[in-house]
Amino acid sequence: MRRFGRVTIGGAGLAAAALLASGCGTGGVASAGGQAPDTAAGQQLFATNCGTCHTLSEAGTTGTIGPNLDNAFAASVAQGYPQSSIENLVLDQIRLGSGQVATYTTNKKFTVQTPMPANILKGQDAVNVAAYVASVAGSNGYTASVSFASFGTDGLKIFTGAGCAGCHTLAAAKATGVRGTNLDQLKPSVSLVVHQVTVGGGIMPAFQGKLTPAQIQAVAQYVSSNAGK
Repeated sequence: MRRFGRVTIGGAGLAAAALLASGCGTGGVASAGGQAPDTAAGQQLFATNCGTCHTLSEAGTTGTIGPNLDNAFAASVAQGYPQSSIENLVLDQIRLGSGQVATYTTNKKFTVQTPMPANILKGQDAVNVAAYVASVAGSNGYTASVSFASFGTDGLKIFTGAGCAGCHTLAAAKATGVRGTNLDQLKPSVSLVVHQVTVGGGIMPAFQGKLTPAQIQAVAQYVSSNAGK
């Protein structure tokens, strides 16, 4: 796997440990205007803005789009790296975004995944989330991410479990996300949802290869039949 653009948090402890050992992630001071980080506020912000993409056991989130943060930092925590270094690495990641990730699939097809946008949170909010993540990530060791296969072809489970609910508003699913399209207002057709879920667009990642064609069809049917109700 090649990574283009800025440094990214890896999906395993070795990557994070290497960054910390080399001094990466210590360039941005985890403070904003002299105000101390508020980890309680950071926990709430993480659940709303980050949990749909990342697994973090202490936050009760099981996102699978982005790296599992427990696994990213478990080794670093076990080796005694300072919490402040982890905090600053996470803060840098929030500020800079992930850059684009280029991968080769099993059939040797070249794809570029949609990156995590830069400045998904700003100012004190970013500081609070970084402090919260640093205080809990990897504290319980390595954790398992939820497999997309466990969702079966239940459209609601796929919509909530794959992270759609964190970005989109859909009243039927009790989803109030605002980063993505308001699906209740759009009322998309099945074919439109299938296309968007398959190839992604903007900050939305492509789910082709993550969800099966049957799962994509199931979530598309669910969204289209429930949007606006």
